[in-house]
Formats: sequence, structure tokens, C-alpha cells
Amino acid sequence: MLNFAIEWLHILIRWFHLVVGIGWIGTSFFFIALDLSLRQRARMNPGVYGTAWLVHGGGFYNVEKYAVAPEELPEDLVWYRWEAYLTFVSGFLLLTTVYYFNARAYLIDPSVADLAPWQAIAISVLSLLLGWLAYDGLMRHTTDDHPGLVVFCVFLMIVGFAALFSNVFSGRGAFIHVGALVGTIMAANVFRVIIPNQKKIAAALMSGDKPDPALGLQGRQRSIHNNYLTLPVLLMMVSNHYPLLTGHPHGWLLVALILVVGAMVRHLLNRHEAGDPFRKYWWAMPGGAIALALAIIATAPLPRSQAVADASGVTDADVLRITATHCAMCHSVKPTHEGFTEPPKGLVFTDLDHIRRYAPLIKMQAVDSEVMPLGNETGMTREERDALGAWIAANGG
Repeated sequence: MLNFAIEWLHILIRWFHLVVGIGWIGTSFFFIALDLSLRQRARMNPGVYGTAWLVHGGGFYNVEKYAVAPEELPEDLVWYRWEAYLTFVSGFLLLTTVYYFNARAYLIDPSVADLAPWQAIAISVLSLLLGWLAYDGLMRHTTDDHPGLVVFCVFLMIVGFAALFSNVFSGRGAFIHVGALVGTIMAANVFRVIIPNQKKIAAALMSGDKPDPALGLQGRQRSIHNNYLTLPVLLMMVSNHYPLLTGHPHGWLLVALILVVGAMVRHLLNRHEAGDPFRKYWWAMPGGAIALALAIIATAPLPRSQAVADASGVTDADVLRITATHCAMCHSVKPTHEGFTEPPKGLVFTDLDHIRRYAPLIKMQAVDSEVMPLGNETGMTREERDALGAWIAANGG
């Protein structure tokens, strides 16, 4: 009953996380597109930086943006913040209920680092905090005079943390923590910089003082960073479904390429929204394509030794013994693993018919990569993986 309740808790938290996350991403995309579509008009109100004409749902909208702020603010001013806050809170709850409560299965891989659960959890929490402090410190000690250099430093910082995660966590644990790190930075940008700066501007207006223009510029810089990090973080968050990513021995390299692909795509869309001529941002298209091609090449399965191709010494009984030892604890009608009440995704590997049916999936998860068993709790050896792969190849898998 407890596992049943926990499973429903996971479903509800994940559902909530998706809803508020979609809201946050939607507002981020909209406001960046709106900001880039602003134009100078012949007739504008005093203090207005630019205006945009929009059409949606059969209606026309005329939106103004002030260079700093208007002389006075209405009482019904709308603040966009709770989507970011709730996305972070629900995301951390998911990290806790899935990865912390089942640290030995999802977070720890003894072949990478033989950690106790409390050690892995402590590294996780501290790394998220240190990641934000490092990013925020970098932003506060640099100017936006050279935005490309600042972005490159942020890129190196994230890749550096990815290398750290790859050396202490399991593959899926490492990828989800890159996503959690980036998500923490994005949410903290809203909570610690963007909203506080907007409140300072509003307070200055209410008291009759002139707002500091630097406050708005800082908020805009953080907002742009959030916008460019959105596409990479989305893939990191669903990476546990793709062993091609989480099972790669050099996960940090894939993280670097994913950051480049996502940023290039986002740049293409942003500059298109801004109405820039294509000749000014054409380089983003081949840049993203090359990074994507490198990621695909890096994840291509490598040919195994000749011994793997020879399945003459691998019998059906050998395969059943391997799956009984390393798979059946989770993938049986009644799992014995404490983290599952039902076989994950309904997959049962206790008989040859089911093993043959799902052979391509088994090969991807347990032969071509070492994603399964989770955290390699059962200590599956490379020889056993190769034997299983040879049997699958011989049986048309």
C-alpha cells in the first residue's frame, strides 16, 4: 500500500511539474519574442522604448515597453513569478521522491563511485547550491559588454559540473542533475534577481524617485540566459528515458553538445522573431547541425569483440539465468525490488517468449549501454552483457 501511495504521489507531482513548467516556459518564450518584436514608432508615449502590434485569437493587441518604467504604476500590475517558483519546488520534490528515496537504484552506481545514500544526497544538494553561487558570482563580477564571453563561461561551468556528476552518480543520475542544476539557476534568476529588481523599480516609482536603469538591464540579461537554457534543460529532464544519453561513458561531452544544439536553435528562433536578416544569424543553423551530428556519432553503438558475435556457447538456460539474476527482481509479475509494486512499463523478463519479444529494448538498455540493472545493484558483468547480446543477435534481435 505504501508503494502504491508513493507511485500516485510521483504521478501527481510530475503532472503538476509539467503544468507549471509549461506555464513558465510559455511566458519566457512569449516575453522574449515580445521584447524582440518591439519597434520605434513615429508616435509613442513619453518614456516608451518601443511598441509591438500583435494578433491572436481574433483580437489585436498594442503593447508598449518602457525604457525603465512609467511615471506611475496601476494597482492591478501582473507579476509573472509563481510559474518559476512552483516549477522549481515541484522539480525538487520529484528529485527527492524519485532519486533520493531510491538513491541506490537511481542515483548511485558502485562502478562509478561506491557512495552511501546520504553521501550521494549531500553531494546533490551541495552541488545545486554551489552551482547557483558560482553562476551568480560570475554574473555579478562581469559586465554585459562582452555577452559572448559571459555565455561561454557559463557553458564551461555547466560542462564542468556535468563532468563532476558523471564521476559521482549513475548515468541517469548525472543527467538529471545537470537538468536540476540548470533549472535551479533559472529559477534562482527569477527569485533572486529578476523579481527583486522589478520590485525595486516599482518601489522607486511609488516613492517618486527615478529607478536605476541597471536593475532592468540585469533582469533582462538573466531572462535571456533563462531563455537560451530552456531547450537543453528540457532534454536533460527527460534523459532518463534514453539510454543512448545516460549510458554514454562521457556524458559531459553529450551535455556540451546538447547545450550547443539547444542554444543554436533558440538563437535562430529569437533572431527570426526580431526580424533580423538571415545573413546575420545563418551560422547558427550549421553550428547546431554539426553539434547534433557529433552527438549522434558519439552515441553510435561500437562493434563488440568477435567473441560477442559467436553465440554458440550461449544457451537459452544461460539467458534465463542472467535475466533471473539481474532483471527479474524488477521485471517479473510480482517484483521483489522494494522500489516497485509492478514491473516497470509492464515488461516481464522471466520467460524466453517475453525476452525475445523485447530483445531490442534489452539490448539497448543492458548490452549497448549499462543503464540496466538500475545502479547495477546486482553487479552484472561485461561478460554477462556480451553473452546476452550474442544470444539476442543469434535470435534475430
